[in-house]
Amino acid sequence: MSNLFIKQAKHYAVARPSYAPELFQFIASKTPEHDLAWDVGTGSGQAAQSLAEIYKKVIATDTSPTQLELASKLPNIQYQHTSPVMSLAEVEQKVAAASSVDLVTVAQAIHWFDLPVFYKQVKMVLKKPHGLIAAWCYTTPEVNDYVDKILQRFYRNPYWDPQRKLVDHKYIGIDFPFEPVDGADSTGPFEFANERLMGLEDYFTYLRSWSAYQKAKEKGVELLSQDVVEDFKRAWKEDGNNDQKRVNFPVYLRIGKVGL
Repeated sequence: MSNLFIKQAKHYAVARPSYAPELFQFIASKTPEHDLAWDVGTGSGQAAQSLAEIYKKVIATDTSPTQLELASKLPNIQYQHTSPVMSLAEVEQKVAAASSVDLVTVAQAIHWFDLPVFYKQVKMVLKKPHGLIAAWCYTTPEVNDYVDKILQRFYRNPYWDPQRKLVDHKYIGIDFPFEPVDGADSTGPFEFANERLMGLEDYFTYLRSWSAYQKAKEKGVELLSQDVVEDFKRAWKEDGNNDQKRVNFPVYLRIGKVGL
């Protein structure tokens, strides 16, 4: 999985959205303690930085050293490069001891994981019974009807990996063997708005951070051809505003507690 994002790591670090404070406030309200969080598949640390404002310490791991080099450094975040496959003993050595973690988070990455193996690791490190796992994805960005229509054409390409279907379906069908948190009757997905201001060039940079874009480029296909770029340019100014626009990346959260 990490290989998909190495070549466009700078695009990823610059263009990928951070997440709304409301998302982290909701998650944190469900963990009784805020000592230690493990952010898995941290990439360039978008989620880890927000977690560090709430939790005393954040362990942020990724299989891509290139991505980790681009992450913002904070005193209470420990970035850790890990191999794609770790034994339980390695998790204890490189991440955290058994029953010591308040929260495990996975932002826009759990669809790449070997879930049975990963869930064993999660259940080992989480505090019992109230330790939480929160995994979320965001779907395609929403600008307006004009731009979104072009995006949907652009999005329908043959270069997506099969795992992308889990994101398209908002993590509804993903295996998630955890208990609902207090006050909820399911583990989700729960939807959160996630807006940022973007100019058209920012928007293009985000599209270039897609794994499908990189796979196409490796096969000699430029998805953002001149014709497609011109279509986006026309759509971007269709509403009379050719400057920055408010773009929503809808977030869909699965959240659950480990139990006994």
